[in-house]
Amino acid sequence: MPWSRGDYPPSYKNLSVKIRNKAVEIANAMLHEGAEEGIAIATGVKRAKEWAEKEKSSK
Repeated sequence: MPWSRGDYPPSYKNLSVKIRNKAVEIANAMLHEGAEEGIAIATGVKRAKEWAEKEKSSK
């Protein structure tokens, strides 16, 4: 099931808006490629946090 900025997995509720939106984007892309929902959710969070750290260090 694809998610949106207003409808996302419960495990995303405590993430910052910036990380949550990126996690949703990543998870949706993974679902589109055929990944399982649980894997997409977990990987979305992990990669979004990595992305945010890179963004932070590049400033």
